[in-house]
Amino acid sequence: MKKRFLGARIPPLLITVFWMLAAQASVLAQDKAAKIAELMKLYNSYQQFNGSVLAAENGKVIFKKGYGMANMEWNIPVETDTKFRLGSITKQFTSMLILQLVQEGKIKMEGKLTDYLPDYRKDTGDRITIHQLLNHTSGVPSYTGLPNFFQDVSRNPYGVSDFVKKYASGDLEFEPGAKFNYNNSGYFLLGAIVERVTGKPYEQVLKERIFDPIGMKNTGYDHHDTILAKRAAGYERRPGGFVNAPYLDMSLPYAAGSLYSTVEDLYLWDQALYTDKLLSPQLKELWYRPGLSNYAYGWVVRKAPLGAQDEQVTIIEHGGGINGFNTLITRMPDSKNLIVLLNNTGGTKLGEMSQKIAAILFGKPYKAPVRDIADALFSTIMERGAPPAISQYRELKATQKDAFDFSEGQLNGLGYRLMAIKRINDAIEIFKLNVQMFPEGFNTYDSLGEAYMENGDKNLAIQNYKKSLELNPKNTNAAEKLKKLEAAP
Repeated sequence: MKKRFLGARIPPLLITVFWMLAAQASVLAQDKAAKIAELMKLYNSYQQFNGSVLAAENGKVIFKKGYGMANMEWNIPVETDTKFRLGSITKQFTSMLILQLVQEGKIKMEGKLTDYLPDYRKDTGDRITIHQLLNHTSGVPSYTGLPNFFQDVSRNPYGVSDFVKKYASGDLEFEPGAKFNYNNSGYFLLGAIVERVTGKPYEQVLKERIFDPIGMKNTGYDHHDTILAKRAAGYERRPGGFVNAPYLDMSLPYAAGSLYSTVEDLYLWDQALYTDKLLSPQLKELWYRPGLSNYAYGWVVRKAPLGAQDEQVTIIEHGGGINGFNTLITRMPDSKNLIVLLNNTGGTKLGEMSQKIAAILFGKPYKAPVRDIADALFSTIMERGAPPAISQYRELKATQKDAFDFSEGQLNGLGYRLMAIKRINDAIEIFKLNVQMFPEGFNTYDSLGEAYMENGDKNLAIQNYKKSLELNPKNTNAAEKLKKLEAAP
């Protein structure tokens, strides 16, 4: 009778060592999770984060948690399966669809825009390639940068072809391929190309080619009229607290920013990208290849310092910002670490949070979060006016410089808060303080010029816009405002 081979017997000592190492790894993961929890608890208490977070180490989730409210009016807390609008994280899904169609021979990277959208204006579309649309070097003006776009257009629904003709077909700002200019119009056009090539709606193609194959059941195209379970409401920080974010018709962000998802689904996305299930290795390498400004196809790819100056890690990431939402996915492929941050209270410090979580994952030191000096000053201004707040600023900077964020953006944001509630004179004093603190910052003079213009002080507005342009000749806002002011009687 032939004996079955059962394999060599593993020595008891090796088994013991294995379990000891596994237990040690588990303890380390728990310690890192506890540090992330404490870090995000502080950000939440400072009103700098309201949302859900997930962190994975070596491909394994070690921490996920929700903070704050998904719906403030009904006191519904954020959970890890709460659905958030993603904003521009959508772009990586659009670019994946394009690369899949390239893989199937249905699209060519050097194919022209008019090859796939034959009704597009030929004088510009014949010069723009798919590659240039993907990496923001097409030269097409971004519709979100058009004057008064959000004020006049953002609430109105549009069909894809109508929107392309009216808002994504402007004269080129530069020769295609000549430079990088982040561009939502380019990704809107890519969505239209996906529909034209496949003969199916963009959101259906996403579901069939990406979401269903990898089990992303809580991800999709956000429609205002759809009843969507566990959808977070969008808010923005304003003087005295939060307000509901302005309405935005989701036909406008489209393939550049209309998806919703959860931290858990984005973890599934991250894990799928380590396989060849969605795209071949050759095309994935192209997908991640950075061009101008480190931008690849729907990703920013860069090397980031970690701890010692000579120690760097590859970062593949992208953020998103859309009315009431701020998002960030950060992938570290060498270690298979992942950080996902989804926030529903407008713009906040997600980049800073991600850096600190990355430090925890790699066992590196990090600084604790600090409070926003703007919040402390705003309360004082509302009670006693700007002069006492300015004195408070100087005192706190002298005695508690490590307890608050004293960056240029803090005073700038505070000034605009005050302008929004018609405290123009207080805003001017805060902008003047910012100019004193940051005399080389072109934006400080630009903001002060705007406040003077709002107050009817034409000469002082001109003076500050000129100073802003002197510091930054590329400040188109200052140039346009200055031109209008000098032309006015």
